Amino acid sequence: MGIIIKTGLGSGIMVAAAIAGLPAAHAQDVVKVGLIAEMSGPFAEFGKQMEAGIKVYQKQYGDTVAGKKVVVVIKDVGGPNPEVAKRHAQELVLREKVQFLAGFGFSPNALAVAPVATEAKTPMIVMNAAAAELTARSPYMVRVSFSFPNIVPPIARWAVDQGYKTAYTVVADYSPGHDVEKSFAAAYKAAGGELVGSVRTPITTLDFSPYMQKIKDVKPAAVFTYVNAGDVAPAFMREFRNRKLSDVGSVLIGTGDITDEAAIDSMGDDALGVVTGYPYSMDHDSPENKKYVQDFKALRGAAARPTIMSVSAYDGMAAIYEALRKTGGKGDGDAMLAALKGLKLTSPRGPIQIDAGNRDVVQRVYMRKVQKVDGRLANVEFATIEPKADTK
Repeated sequence: MGIIIKTGLGSGIMVAAAIAGLPAAHAQDVVKVGLIAEMSGPFAEFGKQMEAGIKVYQKQYGDTVAGKKVVVVIKDVGGPNPEVAKRHAQELVLREKVQFLAGFGFSPNALAVAPVATEAKTPMIVMNAAAAELTARSPYMVRVSFSFPNIVPPIARWAVDQGYKTAYTVVADYSPGHDVEKSFAAAYKAAGGELVGSVRTPITTLDFSPYMQKIKDVKPAAVFTYVNAGDVAPAFMREFRNRKLSDVGSVLIGTGDITDEAAIDSMGDDALGVVTGYPYSMDHDSPENKKYVQDFKALRGAAARPTIMSVSAYDGMAAIYEALRKTGGKGDGDAMLAALKGLKLTSPRGPIQIDAGNRDVVQRVYMRKVQKVDGRLANVEFATIEPKADTK
């Protein structure tokens, strides 16, 4: 198992002593990855998923590559806190001398760290933040998660194909939510659908009652939703069912965040029938995913469910290992970045590739429907949308 060292929210604790205490590790034989993630607060599951994905990868492939021991230093950002994220990044680069920055559950945090990565020439591996054109903010940023402008249009086209010709959008009021709103509207209208309303909600709100009655009065055929996982998506789901929007003919569709595997049990049967589009489902049928889910459960417990965040962290570590392997573990930030461009990986979610031009991930999108599988709620894939670029 790899070495993971945690420091608290806002902490400037140094880990040099811990590194020095490793019996086989000298400074020149260690590669440090600074993980900036949400380890506390309402979105703590984001960071725990990332940490688990990293641990699973190092369990499967070891903590050494190209003669280097890979050590992960975790900084708790507590949620969408750009100033804290930037401060953590500066500490990781200047004090801890990390060779990679990683994590970033929220786009505002990634945006705040981008200038730090650029100035330090340190590769920055984004494991969740999904805002449009995020990688353009730093030439050292590489994304292994997804971007909303790529996964949302297939959902919009699917809705129109199903005969849902009117829609109301509900999105979290920050940059990724705005990207989702824009992407859905453009694709939905182009496919022949009509938007009959839209609303932006506070990013951490758990009270959706002010919005649901307005939506119910409009009676849209579909309510398209993007809100964050954690505690927010279950709160939205409960209010949608409590207000009985299905009684006026409205169906609920959205990004996979609204049926996040880590939160789906708390939604109960309210989630049944909800259709989402996403790059990953725990029930994806592949040998790689079956092995991944098995090892994830062995780590976190039989009831645990891996999400896209854990898989993206797993893939992020795979990318880091490949970069180290290609450079013999001796390259600087520019050499590591060059090794990452165009990289192809076989992920638990399927084949993925890092575009050599924009350094963003290229991957499939799966349409999923919440169903009961062996007595549990599951995002069951029923259609696959292939990426525009070749990831084979």
